[in-house]
Amino acid sequence: MPPYVRPSPPPAPSAPPAGGPPAAGRPPLPRRIVFLARRDLGNPAAGGSELLVDRIAAGLTAHGHEVTLLCGGPAAARDYRVVSAGGDAGHFLRAPRQLARRAGSCDLLVEVCNGMPYLAPLWHRGPTLCLVNHVHTDLWRLRYPAPAARLGRRLEHWALTATHHRNLMVAVSGSTASALRGLGVDPGRIRLVHNGVEEPGALAPKAPEPLFLAMGRLVEYKRIDLLLRLWERVRPVTGGRLVIVGDGPERARLTAQAGPGVTFTGHVSEQRKHELLCSAWLLLHPSLIEGWGLVVMEAAARRTPTVGFDIPGLRDSVEDGATGLLARGESSFAAHWCTLALSAHRRQALGDAARQRAERFRWSHTVRSFRAVAAEAVLAPRR
Repeated sequence: MPPYVRPSPPPAPSAPPAGGPPAAGRPPLPRRIVFLARRDLGNPAAGGSELLVDRIAAGLTAHGHEVTLLCGGPAAARDYRVVSAGGDAGHFLRAPRQLARRAGSCDLLVEVCNGMPYLAPLWHRGPTLCLVNHVHTDLWRLRYPAPAARLGRRLEHWALTATHHRNLMVAVSGSTASALRGLGVDPGRIRLVHNGVEEPGALAPKAPEPLFLAMGRLVEYKRIDLLLRLWERVRPVTGGRLVIVGDGPERARLTAQAGPGVTFTGHVSEQRKHELLCSAWLLLHPSLIEGWGLVVMEAAARRTPTVGFDIPGLRDSVEDGATGLLARGESSFAAHWCTLALSAHRRQALGDAARQRAERFRWSHTVRSFRAVAAEAVLAPRR
């Protein structure tokens, strides 16, 4: 039987307890909420989606909700209940039975749709909410052979437009909301809930010598290989070091490809991550697609501007020309990189603006927005 972790009792809520009498004019809040997601934050392959679910689930627990995460693969102890339904792929088939047997009944089921869907509305009859980080339209062909890519793309499209056609959808950015509308999702069913960022605390000074940072899971669509190629053009102009934080299936190939001045750190502690984000001159984000780009706002909170490509997601987390620079091609990316590396005044101006903007994005705001959508999702079927 798959393992599960029982949490310690949740802290006292800082708002009226969930499930009690609703305030006048407000919809009732769901007390028991189950998240259905591919991974727990403790999974070695976890990324931004898992961090978002963890922060929302922890925040809901602090408000008095009974939260369960039903996921695949390894799971770690949380302040909320975590149930592992088996392997990374097999748990998709086991999810319906495990929800009934292990997670119990719920007032709201939240299906986290990141590519492969659970098709929850086909087998779950209660109120359901769909959480979407980004639509995987262009990623299917990059990660799978053509027949499998076509099947995955059609399945994702069908899940988002047909199986969830009566449910509300949470998009993490304006770009994701636009992609959903492009698929044919009714705009009236889309709700925007932004990612948050932790208050970083005391900031360390910038490195005295050029230090450029890339951070994330080392997979194809993050395009670290492109960054390594551009580094060969940038390094003779700027000097300094390029530090790449993270791990993944591409690490061995990328390490073999790396030239002078490049360091791969693998996973780092939160303290080391904070130090690197503080001391970096620039965050470099060459990804092909993002739902939002959590690390962009983490860097912004530490006065570090971002150079990235003009792609969905980064258009939301980076204000081009104000908190960072977005490029429309490889040469433009290299030019932005060199320009900011050689201009301390411009870097500081962008970094200061980035930190000011990051102050508007906190996890408490994310949880508050999500609670409002959850209440609306529970009320919708009654209408």
